[in-house]
Amino acid sequence: MDQLKLAALDDEDLQVLSAHVQDAVLAVSDIRYLPKEQKVILTMNRFAWDREADKRSGDHERRRAALAFAQVKAVKAQGIEQSNKTAILSLLSLAFDEKDAPAGFIELQFSGGATLQLQVDCIEAQLSDLGAAWSTPNKPAHHID
Repeated sequence: MDQLKLAALDDEDLQVLSAHVQDAVLAVSDIRYLPKEQKVILTMNRFAWDREADKRSGDHERRRAALAFAQVKAVKAQGIEQSNKTAILSLLSLAFDEKDAPAGFIELQFSGGATLQLQVDCIEAQLSDLGAAWSTPNKPAHHID
């Protein structure tokens, strides 16, 4: 079982993580902010863009994964109903806005315009698969107007 384990320490690394978590789905309850530890951890079902579809069935893969951010000073959410713990979010991208090098804001953009903004001292992120993959016949598609 070859599980993905990646780290990001700069904007270029963060873009690699962004490509791997694009179209990951998670519930609001899968987002944890640990202010004393200055960490944010998201557990998600990530679409395995790094894997080709099965040649016979055409199925794709999803994997349970954790995306963790360290050095987090504050978190702001917009368009996420935090009281609805079962609401499902679809992660589209990660971006970094540097304000006072190396500090800045990491923005997690979700479908429907929802965002999670992390104020960080620096980029320090990790993405790790947590277990075996499962097959899915569904491949995310994005329609651009």
